[in-house]
Amino acid sequence: MYQFTEFDKQFVRARAAQHRDQLERFEAGQLSADEFKPLRLQNGWYVQRYAPMLRVAVPYGEISAPQLQVLAQIARDYDTPDPALLAHAQATQDQIAGPAPKLTTNYGHFTTRQNVQFNWIPLSLSADVMDLLASVNLHGIQTSGNCIRNTTTDELAGVAVDEVVDPRPYAELIRQWSTLHPEFAFLPRKFKIAITGAAEDRAAIGWHDVGLQMVKNAAGEVGFKVLVGGGMGRTPTVGTVIREFLPWNQIMNYLEAVIRVYNRWGRRDNTYKARIKILVKAEGQRYFDEVEAEYQDILVKDGGLHTIPQAEFERVAACFAAPALNLPTSTSEWVAQAEADVAIEAAKTPAFARWLAQNVKPHQNPALRAVTLSFKRPGQAPGDATADQLDAAAALVAQFSASEARVTHSQNLVLPWVRLDQLHALWLQAKALGLAQPNIGLLTDMIACPGGDYCALANARSLPLAAAITERYQDLDELNDLGHIDFHISGCINSCGHHHSGHIGILGVDKDGKEWYQVTLGGSDGKALSGPTGPGKVVGPSFSSVEVPDVIEAVLDTYKALRQPVQGRDEHFIETLRRVGHDPFKAAANAARHTADAPTA
Repeated sequence: MYQFTEFDKQFVRARAAQHRDQLERFEAGQLSADEFKPLRLQNGWYVQRYAPMLRVAVPYGEISAPQLQVLAQIARDYDTPDPALLAHAQATQDQIAGPAPKLTTNYGHFTTRQNVQFNWIPLSLSADVMDLLASVNLHGIQTSGNCIRNTTTDELAGVAVDEVVDPRPYAELIRQWSTLHPEFAFLPRKFKIAITGAAEDRAAIGWHDVGLQMVKNAAGEVGFKVLVGGGMGRTPTVGTVIREFLPWNQIMNYLEAVIRVYNRWGRRDNTYKARIKILVKAEGQRYFDEVEAEYQDILVKDGGLHTIPQAEFERVAACFAAPALNLPTSTSEWVAQAEADVAIEAAKTPAFARWLAQNVKPHQNPALRAVTLSFKRPGQAPGDATADQLDAAAALVAQFSASEARVTHSQNLVLPWVRLDQLHALWLQAKALGLAQPNIGLLTDMIACPGGDYCALANARSLPLAAAITERYQDLDELNDLGHIDFHISGCINSCGHHHSGHIGILGVDKDGKEWYQVTLGGSDGKALSGPTGPGKVVGPSFSSVEVPDVIEAVLDTYKALRQPVQGRDEHFIETLRRVGHDPFKAAANAARHTADAPTA
């Protein structure tokens, strides 16, 4: 993991002290609510439907065991609202559509952008929380506002067997360059960058304002394939390639050009048309040409100010060396014996075998594996982690993964440095903690935003639907028979639950003050099992919340009836859908409706 310099540490502590001063002035009446709002947002403090929400930055998803312990402390000691506020919030939710699931407190929430959120911390305690975060080099800088947000990457970065180049040093350099960049602090809208260095795109780069694919050219030189103009929301758009190959040391100069042109011409008169995807779609080649001209000016007139020096790259890259794990000298013989021992345990314990198949991935080092802890289980919202679970996860990370973990795009936690001979011990402990559900990549490993239960922007609730689907599909044999399915739920068109990219996507919509849901099929985030990046298609009119589980079941039954064998296995859901088209699924979904008078989408 990257090690903060003394400057980094002082910077984060100073920012926390600045927030305390601003909070004290706000509480004393010296700052109005309107004056305080942009200041708190710059540190990740929102005000949501019922209470403040803090978003903690976890750059490119890497997090340490001590940092997880502090997040657990925050969840336990600070994520607790006034009882009267909680009672009011629960009563309001119950009024929306009948008795609602109990609102929970004292937890953190893993987000699709590899951050962590808290939903109930009183604003009066925010300065204490900022100090606590700073003690372990965490903060909320650039997790809100019209600036360059947290750069995300592949949760298997640095360990994936299909990796061409480790993207983490470049992600860290982008973090340093973009943090409080004075020119880009007030962009037309928020700006998101994703980077991957693997053959398989596990970072969904096509859905970002800028997507970066690390490549090597014919001469073996490292560089970037650059995409611009991706995004979800009201106008789902896949990014367009603007550069097939950019030398690695020019990435900051080129990003400077891309964002400078966007900052110059991006719309500020309409928040719905302010993202770079709208500018790229409207201007096309004209935008590309101006970026290239700006880039050349930066190189010639400014002397390539942000060209990455080799020495600086090597300093940063050295932080991402594999940790010392006390592995045996005769690795090949040891690996063979460890694999045999694991196979024996798997043969004795089918539950362990399922977990190995779903939650354990190969590693660049044959003596190691990457293991995913699942935060998707009945009775708990997708991506939520209680204070006790965060503490327990921190202990597992310290014991089994060299004190390093990764927050994933799919709202789980990856341990990237697990020894082969410790897999069974890890499984036993994770199972006892409820973190070993063997469902990674399956239907119940769903992505879901907090929705109307917490978010003021949401049109409908996401979590009751997530709970209903989770409860209905608990049979592991059935889940494995259904196979790989990306199931995503968003409570509004902003698509924080990435419904556009789901093989099955659910979008909450507001019809006459009531909750309804659109179902989309065939979306993809670019992973190998999903095919080319693209949005799903709506299969029919909106459905009521009570209809959606039956609609999903009808869609899945149709898949099972239509799938065919391919290369010794059954087709995946997305393969069958693309082969036969949407019509059979659309007919099945609409046949599952309970009412005949639902509004049209």
